[in-house]
Amino acid sequence: MLNIGDFAVHGRVSVRMLRHYDAIGLLTPARVDPATGYRSYEAGQLARLNRVIALKELGFTLQQVRAVLDEHPDPAELRGMLRLRRAQLAEAIAADEQRLARVEARLRTIESEGNMFEHDVVVKPVPSVRVAQLSGVAASSAPEDITPVIGPLFDELCRRVEQAGIEVVGPSVARYEDGPEGDGSVVVRVALQVAPSVRAGRDDIEVVDLAPIEEAVTIVHRGSMDDAMGSFQALARYIDQNGYRSTGYARERYLETPADRSGWVVEFQEPVVRR
Repeated sequence: MLNIGDFAVHGRVSVRMLRHYDAIGLLTPARVDPATGYRSYEAGQLARLNRVIALKELGFTLQQVRAVLDEHPDPAELRGMLRLRRAQLAEAIAADEQRLARVEARLRTIESEGNMFEHDVVVKPVPSVRVAQLSGVAASSAPEDITPVIGPLFDELCRRVEQAGIEVVGPSVARYEDGPEGDGSVVVRVALQVAPSVRAGRDDIEVVDLAPIEEAVTIVHRGSMDDAMGSFQALARYIDQNGYRSTGYARERYLETPADRSGWVVEFQEPVVRR
């Protein structure tokens, strides 16, 4: 038998924690002296303590820990829980990093208010081009919903275009439409410009002619798309202050897309009409 102090030392926990586990019935001593109330434990109980601590560190509540231990999990099952929890934590960390990046981008936009590139805005027509395209649906127009959709779409489109042996002759384009269900979702269409000689209506890949835009308010954004908010808001101010009304989402025309996203050059083309 080990007294509670020695058991705590060997288990790398506090005496106070052992008393709490006893109080809630999670790990009861092997013996309690009826005269003194001193608790004693068997060395074999360290196995249960190890499982309690491991499950607690994985994020289980003590009530959940007891429910799991009642099913007597073996080490392989605990290892599987660890892998699952590791994946969940990694996903949570990535989500937090993306959230912080969006907050930082929003802060940079706030800091640059009043100097938002209106002098870089150009109003011009956008001609029709022939493209190969692929579509998907995002839950909303928020960056955290668009980003996980648009990247894989472009990857898959590039793969299909290469497989079809079609030559890309101009910048890629992304455009957006409201989802058909009216639930705030957004249809994302990614496209690669191809030669006019590429036949529309092919069976292996969708080839269409993008409709021209008679009048678009445009701006060229330089840098990561994480920092594009300032450019988008510059378009909004220009539209509002110069008697226009937006008629749809801005197209994104990717002029330069090096591996380092800080070197990206993207033109935003927002269709408008005079109010």
